[in-house]
Amino acid sequence: MLIGEYEHSLDAKGRLIMPAKLREDMGEKFVITKGLDGCLFGFSQNEWANFESKLKTLPLTQKNARNFVRFFLSGAMECEIDKQGRFLIASNLRESGALEKEVVIIGVGTRIELWNKEKWQQYSSEENNSADDIAENMDMLGI
Repeated sequence: MLIGEYEHSLDAKGRLIMPAKLREDMGEKFVITKGLDGCLFGFSQNEWANFESKLKTLPLTQKNARNFVRFFLSGAMECEIDKQGRFLIASNLRESGALEKEVVIIGVGTRIELWNKEKWQQYSSEENNSADDIAENMDMLGI
């Protein structure tokens, strides 16, 4: 399971170190794509196949479904971890996620998320995400 929060810096070529604790679950090759809330999503090859299968079931006749599929697939790229444990993030994805120097990688179960450090701090701040407020809405999801 992908869990935890890790801070790393992008190097001058746009490479980022994959935290050792996430490396085994992510595998040597994985997929990075545009995510929601201003971050990037990273999926292991197995999880990407599951996600892609779900996208294939969306109705082609519905505009929102087509837009959703385009959003995730148009920016997706396969990444490979090098011998130093780094992977390259394409410039269009770095721009999409506003990734500059400091990056926070978080594990969220079936995927990782890559955040601009300042954006992550703002998003996860007490004012924006009170655990009590989040918990109150989990009934709707059956939790």
